[in-house]
Amino acid sequence: MLKKISFLALAISAITTTQAQTDTSAVIQPEGDTMRIGNIIILKNGQPSNTSRDVNIQLKHRNHNRKNNNSLYWFAFDLGFNNFVDNTDYTSAETQAFAPGATDDWFNLRNSKSINVNIWFVQGRLNMIQHVINLRYGAGLEFYNFRFEEDIRFRKNPPSVYLDDEINYNKNKLAMNYITVPLMLNINFTPRKSLERSFGISAGVSGSYLYASRQKYRSQETGKEKLKGNLGLNDFKLAYIGELHLGPVQVFGSYATESMFKKGLDFTPYTVGLRFSTF
Repeated sequence: MLKKISFLALAISAITTTQAQTDTSAVIQPEGDTMRIGNIIILKNGQPSNTSRDVNIQLKHRNHNRKNNNSLYWFAFDLGFNNFVDNTDYTSAETQAFAPGATDDWFNLRNSKSINVNIWFVQGRLNMIQHVINLRYGAGLEFYNFRFEEDIRFRKNPPSVYLDDEINYNKNKLAMNYITVPLMLNINFTPRKSLERSFGISAGVSGSYLYASRQKYRSQETGKEKLKGNLGLNDFKLAYIGELHLGPVQVFGSYATESMFKKGLDFTPYTVGLRFSTF
């Protein structure tokens, strides 16, 4: 009987020892700034992390700060001013054929009313290197409005320009509408901050297609009038573009690579203004 009791005690002792060795991984083991519970490691950040609530907060914080490699943002709005660099040779036969008697004084602009408005339907950012170097892209519409001081009029078929000496216009505007696709390389100096608080620069090119153009003029004699159609403008525009990112507001600029007219006038358009978005 004594032998049976001794054997049973030894068996119980062996089982208990084995279980203790097996369950060692389930014991909470503090390790510096972390705590290990089995195979689970909990970051303490200097604070006790004893509950599942603390674990959930840590996981949510990690997920919130994780940035997508390819982010899309919908809708952005630009407001700025447009103008052009006039490189026209007014003594050339081609210019005088397109605008007989023209001088550079014909095309002076009312700068405060020459407004550029752009609407971007979608913008994207593709991470290339640690969210510091990114590829920017998008699609939208650009609206150029050139307000002339002089009473110039456009003709079409064939396109030409002349100075109207008989009517005094109180409004004279050339409007051009483009569908545009930009592509830029972005440098984000604050990759750890949210986009609303980021600081960076972007530079690249944009390609545009002229889908509508018109001259609008108004006078007491004629009232409001519009001339739509072929006004001698280039159908495509390639431009150098750049941005300075200041959180939700960006300063943007655009400078075309060639004249907006096919022939006769050598006007290279450019714009500068503010862009409002969460990108």
